[in-house]
Amino acid sequence: MIQMLITLGLLLHINLLADLVADGIKAYDKGNKQQALKLWTKACNSGDMDGCSNLGLLYDDGIGVKQDKIKAKEFYTKACNGGKMRSCSNLGVLYETGDGIEQDKMKAKELYTKACDGGEMRSCSNLGVLYETGDGIKQDKTQAKALYDKACKGGEMRSCSNLGLLYDDGNGVKQNKNKAKEFYTKACDGGHMSGCYNLGFLYDDGNGLRQDKTKAKAFYTKACDGGNIGGCYNLGILYFNGDGVRQDKTKAGELFAKACDAGNIGGCYNLGILYFNGDGVKQDKSKAKELFGKACDGGSMGGCKNYKILN
Repeated sequence: MIQMLITLGLLLHINLLADLVADGIKAYDKGNKQQALKLWTKACNSGDMDGCSNLGLLYDDGIGVKQDKIKAKEFYTKACNGGKMRSCSNLGVLYETGDGIEQDKMKAKELYTKACDGGEMRSCSNLGVLYETGDGIKQDKTQAKALYDKACKGGEMRSCSNLGLLYDDGNGVKQNKNKAKEFYTKACDGGHMSGCYNLGFLYDDGNGLRQDKTKAKAFYTKACDGGNIGGCYNLGILYFNGDGVRQDKTKAGELFAKACDAGNIGGCYNLGILYFNGDGVKQDKSKAKELFGKACDGGSMGGCKNYKILN
């Protein structure tokens, strides 16, 4: 009977902590970040690892508190050690990027491995990137492929896209454009816009499968609408040339402007050309000069050359 009372007491304690975390989530969703902070702090201090994990996220992003990567690291570490694989993954990101703490790629690898083994697919994907690039660890493209495959099957769409790139380029695997298309399609259907962009490029280029500019336009449009700036730029090229679409240089200018505003140097350069020639936009050589200067600052030799001419 004594043992039963102890067990029931423990269950009651666990349920109370879970309620604190749940109430914190409700407060957070209603915009009361301070109340969420208070509840999760109480839960974490009482040993609830979900509370610690959530605190790490607040300090990591500076939500409701002053951003503090050191505190984020402390809470992620506590939660990771307590079995929360998401926190192991988040801690790995801090170590990989050196964001507010000392960069340590081997430590990142260790944490990603632990989280991946624990079912955290984002960590499998991150670990795959480390192995593919040899960034701070010994390069191993076979291992990268295995990790991307695991993560892709686990619903991590970025890894499906990365796996497609391996097959597209023959990078560590035998080149297979149809396989690349298969994985890009899965990534795109799953909402990963790089997959849509890459799929559009396959159809645009027609290298290894039948060229189809109409399909290229459709996938570039989806990628652009989803925030992939490369998709906007390439879609602008199609409209500029009338390639698979009705030529529309005004539309091309809008897409180049969107790409340029997001830091795409090719977009700035091409938009400069449009303004210089008055092609699809009202001619404005001062605007063209400004855009060529921006392209030059981003490393475009053509932008530098044209800026000097106009200057």
